[in-house]
Amino acid sequence: MSHILLTLAPYQVLTYGTLLGTQVFHTFINSILSFKVLERPQFATLQRAVFPAYFGIQTAAPVLLALTYPGSKNPFGVPSSLAGVFHPSNRWGVLVPLGTIFVTGLVNLTYLLPETNKMTDLRREQEKKDAKASYEKGAHSEEMAVLNKKFGQLHGISSLTNLITLIATIVYGVNLSSRLE
Repeated sequence: MSHILLTLAPYQVLTYGTLLGTQVFHTFINSILSFKVLERPQFATLQRAVFPAYFGIQTAAPVLLALTYPGSKNPFGVPSSLAGVFHPSNRWGVLVPLGTIFVTGLVNLTYLLPETNKMTDLRREQEKKDAKASYEKGAHSEEMAVLNKKFGQLHGISSLTNLITLIATIVYGVNLSSRLE
């Protein structure tokens, strides 16, 4: 049993499980429940604290998955690690999903998250000027309407990017599970 720890397989499975579990939990449980039970400002504070770690996992995990990719037991089959990820037979089931997860996680982490945070800060400043929260019903100032629209666009793109990341993770997992005997 201890010899298995000297192979890539357990690290591959644990990394994949962490990635998929984090995505499913945050997307479908944590975010939804937090939005329902927290006041909007507290929800925003929580999300602002969670998202760097969440998108960091989405960015780092595909790199670990690529490094720990278990090759074929057959010495003439697909090699392990990066060579296996880049093997022509793995282009669509391994390379494309892992590349997609990495790129979408990185885009969320390095561009969409900072831009969304900037927009949140600008909306908070405008709320003080308007004496009205950005999410309150009714008419808003022209400035707040512009900020709300931009925030909605960024949030929507980030959510779509997150969904693409989740789908790519599932595609990779299906491919990985096809190798089980």
